[in-house]
Amino acid sequence: MAQLAAPRGGAAAGVLLAALLAAPFALASSAATGAQLPRAPKCILTGKWTNELNSNMTIFPVNLSSGMFTGSYLTAVTSSNRRIRKSPMHGSQQLLKGNGRFQPTFGFTVKWEFTESITVFVGQCFLDEDGRETLETMWLLRSKGESHGDNWKQTLVGTNTFRRLP
Repeated sequence: MAQLAAPRGGAAAGVLLAALLAAPFALASSAATGAQLPRAPKCILTGKWTNELNSNMTIFPVNLSSGMFTGSYLTAVTSSNRRIRKSPMHGSQQLLKGNGRFQPTFGFTVKWEFTESITVFVGQCFLDEDGRETLETMWLLRSKGESHGDNWKQTLVGTNTFRRLP
């Protein structure tokens, strides 16, 4: 077994060395007793969300092996004169974990039930300093054109920020 030299720097250095040497035992002890260790913060897409326009979406549980999910979207805004209806959404999120913070990128498509349009969203889930989740998205909304000549004006682009509903 290697010999440890006495730490330089007085009592504080000795306390630090003792803490470093004890850390593996503390981890093993907490695992053996079932104590919970702090976990890295995560952004979880599953749940109810609202954006700055008061549109609401519900993301059903994400499949943890494929990243696929479904849900529903109820927009608060439309250019259609038809009654707004809740519409289905299908998407996927990236499951790779990075530097300890799980802040996944994702994308989903909403097939509007009340108009001949479809919207695709891409974004990322972010955690703020207090652990609150925010979904930052960019979208493309494609409306049906009456002719090929209308193609130039049928796609809109925008952004939305979603916050978790309680």
